[in-house]
Formats: sequence, structure tokens, C-alpha cells
Amino acid sequence: MPGITVRPSASPGTGSGDVHVQRFAVAYEYAVHFTRGLFRPANPALADALAGREPHRRHRFLAVLEEGLAACRPDLPDAITAYAAHHAGRIEAVAPPEIVPGGEAAKNDPALVETLQRRLHALGIDRHSYVVAIGGGALLDLVGYAAATAHRGVRLVRVPTTVLAQNDSGVGVKNAVNAFGVKNFLGTFAPPHAVLNDFDLLASLPRRERVAGLAEAVKVALIRDAGFFRWLEDEAGALARFEPGPAQAMIRRCAELHMRHIASGGDPFEAGSARPLDFGHWAAHRLEMLTRHALRHGEAVAVGIALDARYSVLAGLLAPGAETRVCALLDRLGLRPWHPALRLAGPDGRPALLSGLRDFREHLGGELTVTLLADIGRGVEVHAIDEGLVCSAVGWLEAREAHREAGETGEASR
Repeated sequence: MPGITVRPSASPGTGSGDVHVQRFAVAYEYAVHFTRGLFRPANPALADALAGREPHRRHRFLAVLEEGLAACRPDLPDAITAYAAHHAGRIEAVAPPEIVPGGEAAKNDPALVETLQRRLHALGIDRHSYVVAIGGGALLDLVGYAAATAHRGVRLVRVPTTVLAQNDSGVGVKNAVNAFGVKNFLGTFAPPHAVLNDFDLLASLPRRERVAGLAEAVKVALIRDAGFFRWLEDEAGALARFEPGPAQAMIRRCAELHMRHIASGGDPFEAGSARPLDFGHWAAHRLEMLTRHALRHGEAVAVGIALDARYSVLAGLLAPGAETRVCALLDRLGLRPWHPALRLAGPDGRPALLSGLRDFREHLGGELTVTLLADIGRGVEVHAIDEGLVCSAVGWLEAREAHREAGETGEASR
């Protein structure tokens, strides 16, 4: 229960006196909307997200729009301004949308955070105003970090515009930028005020970006929902083509599973050492760095999933054959469960990939905790990884890739 508890010092007789223990709880609530045509004047979702809880006053906001999206959709800045004008009785755009770079490179540029913070200061964005971040996961991370550190926390509304952000990172509670060569070294836990998933905003994505986002659906299905994994297998062809019905269902189910874990997993701000939703990510994060982000995050996660599935079999945790099933699904979705960077050597001659384990542990501190598979749909946490088995898993993936390429070459020559 909230309150102050007074207890005797653990070191009586030292003059340290009593200990007053402060205890309180803070409830968090945010809505995740699934909609289409978010910036059409007749769609109330954005205005409701900004003004719904406090309808008695007009709410100020600044939209921050990803540069790549603005290039694909040059109508968007004017559409956002027109939307605000249509709902002028409830909301106010304090300036035209701010257009900033996106992608992982933006998270590597410390000047961008300061630029955004200066802009928030210049426009008088206070803790009762809003920043509306519109873009992919990296842009949401960047803007979220700037908002969370301005005035100790400006209200953030996320509008994810990639598959991966709509079904995974955009509905979470983390914001971060990269620093000192480490992914997400600087960041905050700051739940958004709302998340608005507009399926129509995915229309401008190239196929590669759409497919990359499917990896997070495979990940969460593998550790949380065997039925969802079977559904992904059944709908793999339609998902690879990004047919609207199955794609929307995939995004919604994936987001629901992530939200359920945040709410009921017991550690939403990762105070412990476990990162259960990061199955496949210890290797993925390192592969992103090793390829200088030539691999998209989702593509790296697909490789990490395949690696950890095979490792789970070699470690005796997962029934043999399950890893083949996982890789077959990734293949059908258009995700390649292999990359040559798996074979890169570090300065000490050891596989460079293995330093990802060190980064993974250091990010949270405490003991190493990696989620592996006990079954399709059921993750299990382990606290040690055998480097020899990792190398064997890499070898298995390489041999599988060579076999696949040989088969494709044979088919092409017929």
C-alpha cells in the first residue's frame, strides 16, 4: 500500500537512526487506436486522442514528421495543418509539421535531439501540450526521447508508419537514441499518451520494409502464442503479398500480445535482468551494428530468431525439427534467416557476433538473461549461452542457406 513505513536501521548503534521507506504506485493508461485515413477531417481519432481526457480546453501540439514519409507523401504536411484547422475548437497546431530525418542514422546523430528540444522550447511546448511523432520506429524513438527529456516529460502521441512500429515498438513504453557505438544507450521509459495506427500510412512503404516488419510477429508468436504462429503459417503467402485483411489482423494481434506483456509481465520498465520480448534480439542488435544498418531491424531479428531457434534445439530445450519449421515460415514470408555477417571475426579472432551477448547483458546489468524456446509458443529464460553451440547454430544456418541457394540454382538451370 502507498505510504511511509518507518523501520529501525539495519545497523543499530551506529547513529544512523530510523529508515523512512517511501512507497507509492502510479497507474498508466494509454489507448492504441487502429484506424484508416487518420488525417481526414471526418476522422476524429487524433482530435480525440489530444482532447478527449480534457474536453474543456483547446490543446496545443507540434507534429514531427519523418523526412522519408514526407517525400513519399508530400500532401501530408498540408493535410495535418488542414486537420488541425478543421478541429480548431479542440486542438491547435502551433507550427507547420517539423520534418526531420528518420531511420537508424537519425538515432546516431546527437544534434537532432538538441534541435528538437530547442524547437519545443521556442514554440512554448509545455507539459500540457503534445508532440505528435509520425514515422517509423527510429523516428518514434528519437522524438520520444526528446519529448521525455523536455520539461521532464512532454505528452507524446505516436503515429507509427511502418509495420514493425505498428505491431511492436510503437505500442511500447521505451524511447532511446544510440551513443558510444551502442544501440539505445541513452533513453527513457515514458509511456505515450496515445498510439494511432493508421493502416493507410503503410501504403507508401517499399516491399522490403513491409516484409521486415513481419519478423516481430514471428517473434512474439514463438514466445507467446502457438495458435498465432500456426495462423502465420497458414497466411504466409497473403502476408508476404501484404494483403490488407491478413496484414491488418497480423498487426492488431501482434500489438495486443505486446501490450498484454507490458501490462501483465510484472516488469514494464525492465528493472530486472529479463527481456522476454527480445527473443532473437541479442544477435539482431549486433548484426545491425556489424552491417552498419544495411540490415533492417526486422531483417536482423529474423536472423536472430533462426539462430536462437536452432540454438534451442542444440541446447536440448526445443524438439528437433521445430527450428526447420521456424526457418520455413521466415522463408515463405520473404525473410532470409541467414547473413554473412554471422561469420565475421572480431579483433581477437573470435566471432564478432558473440560481443552481442556482452552488450545485451550490459544494457540491463545483472546476470545475462536470454529468452530461448521451450516449444512453439513458449519461451524460456536462460542465464548462460554456450559459445560453441552458437557457432554450431551459425554453421547449421550457413549450410541450410547453401542448400537453398543450390536448389534455386538448379531450378534456374532447368
